[in-house]
Amino acid sequence: MTVSVDGYVEDAEGSAAPLYPDLAELRPTHYMTEMVDETGAVLMGRRTFAMADPDGYAGAYEFQVPIFVVTHTPPATHPRESGNLTFTFVTDGVEAALSAAKAAAGDRDVTVVGGIDLGHQLLTRGLVDELRLDVMPVLLGGGRRLFEPDADLAALGLRKTRVIEVGMRTSLRFTVSR
Repeated sequence: MTVSVDGYVEDAEGSAAPLYPDLAELRPTHYMTEMVDETGAVLMGRRTFAMADPDGYAGAYEFQVPIFVVTHTPPATHPRESGNLTFTFVTDGVEAALSAAKAAAGDRDVTVVGGIDLGHQLLTRGLVDELRLDVMPVLLGGGRRLFEPDADLAALGLRKTRVIEVGMRTSLRFTVSR
């Protein structure tokens, strides 16, 4: 998840674009190829899925792996898939989606892409081993926050394991404990 210095993942107009001015330069970096190589499946929320052209994921998305979308209602038209990238729309909760994603990932990681609500549910239920945050040197001053005050989140322990500077962004990795 990419966040502004003041804790927002979208600006007041609902756009995440100010957090990704470096997206084209980020894709060919060792940082990104390492994450792609470690990922065996992706878990994402419906809102994140809908932010892009659903048919554009096949072939163009960096994670060409099975994608599991947590949603109440699957889309009317199933998006285009490729050889490795498939979509499964999971309507029976985050635990079911994570279980299916883990099975598909095998011995590789399940990467959660976007999804404030999804991330919150996974964190508060103790289903996250590692938290990765990319901080962009921008102040948005309003919008959607990554974390709202929550006693369940405050009970989590974080241990910093890695800090990487990738162009403009600072990538932070933490192990998560209860």
